[in-house]
Amino acid sequence: MAKKKKARKATKAAKRPAAKAKKSKKAKKAAKVRKAPRRAVAKKSKRTAAKAKKRPAKKARKTKDIIGEGNYTASREFRQDQEAFVRANRSRIPQMGKDAETALEGPEGDELRQAEDEARAHARD
Repeated sequence: MAKKKKARKATKAAKRPAAKAKKSKKAKKAAKVRKAPRRAVAKKSKRTAAKAKKRPAKKARKTKDIIGEGNYTASREFRQDQEAFVRANRSRIPQMGKDAETALEGPEGDELRQAEDEARAHARD
């Protein structure tokens, strides 16, 4: 009898395509649980790579302003912009400083000092 059962199972398995082999409910659940995180990670990495390529020079930030002891969002954005400027112009910054110094000592120095005083007056308001 046992031989007949084995023979039947073997013929059924041979008739059924390999891709359509039936899985138990536990095996299906386990496969879903295992596969779900992998897909999510793969999609996320593709999305971030695509965003990085398509990102404009300066993106519009739609973050909610968090205001406590100052505006945290504005502070963070200012700091990030300053860091980006320094990274982009690291080699040119010393020359920029020398150019500014010569401009202050030159004929346009009075205008620059006046503009500086005006800017300070706005900052106090």
